[in-house]
Amino acid sequence: MTSQTTVAVTGAAGFIGSKVVRLLREAHPDWEIVAVDNFYLGDVRRIGDVEVEHVDVRNRDRLEDALAGADVVCHLAAISGVDDCEDHADLAYEVNVQGTTNVAWCCRKTGAALVFPFSMAVLGDPESFPITVDDARDPMNWYGRTKVLGEHAIEDLADGAFPAHLYLKSNLYGEHEIDGRRVSKGTVINFFVGRVLAGEPLTVYEPGTQARNYVHVTDVARAYVRSTERLLEALDAGETGVRKYEIASEEDPSVMSVAKLTASIAREELGVDPEVTLLENPREETLVDAFDVNIDAARTDLGWAPEHTVEDSIRRLLRERADELDV
Repeated sequence: MTSQTTVAVTGAAGFIGSKVVRLLREAHPDWEIVAVDNFYLGDVRRIGDVEVEHVDVRNRDRLEDALAGADVVCHLAAISGVDDCEDHADLAYEVNVQGTTNVAWCCRKTGAALVFPFSMAVLGDPESFPITVDDARDPMNWYGRTKVLGEHAIEDLADGAFPAHLYLKSNLYGEHEIDGRRVSKGTVINFFVGRVLAGEPLTVYEPGTQARNYVHVTDVARAYVRSTERLLEALDAGETGVRKYEIASEEDPSVMSVAKLTASIAREELGVDPEVTLLENPREETLVDAFDVNIDAARTDLGWAPEHTVEDSIRRLLRERADELDV
């Protein structure tokens, strides 16, 4: 490695990527941060003193130029929504499979380390708990399938060439701020908070008992910082190949219980009483009533653990958003 550490972040204009850039800059102000995005959904153009450059991971020549000199690449560029992937299947394949393969190929050519999330969607309906990275891959949708293909591509290309950390990442929630601007996404918990503030009922797809594991966007971004630090050590040691980690929390409530918790906090904080209603489920989805995840490896190897709780985050979101809207 060079004396000047360089870390590149793809998808840097997005929900997680922009937070990763911010935390990397705060933790290591002496590092050079290269931030790239094609601005498909994310539209953050600057993060502190870091400008987000327009680069599409599908364009291998432009990508190689952007990643040249990087010691570690945090690869977050993706078509991430289940519906978006179904509606734009070709685009999802090009970005999530070909784009991820392009990034991994760049790392193989340069020896740069790589961090990549392959999502709980690769598992489908889990058969045993707690969930681990060793569970069988059986995705229920095209999004999950593209993530499996990306996972396999990195495994093959990293072998004997570069070290990589791959994340089995659970369901995101929360929001954060970049230079006074709120960065959010349509996650389940954010959806419920938005419905409260709009005076609309909190709608839950049947049966409502389906559980999810939820992890805050800031906690996920912190994992990227820890992986980057560990991967720099792996590069110095000449290590190659992938290590996989469960990046999740210790909370796996049902969707209905999250809706009811949001309504309860809304009554306490805002004096409103939102209705919680069940709707017919329009799509196939995981229906297990428990979703606990084993995060021991991330604790041990990365020194990482979740710091945010669902209840505290809902309360904070409602307070902050209500103040902004003068509710």
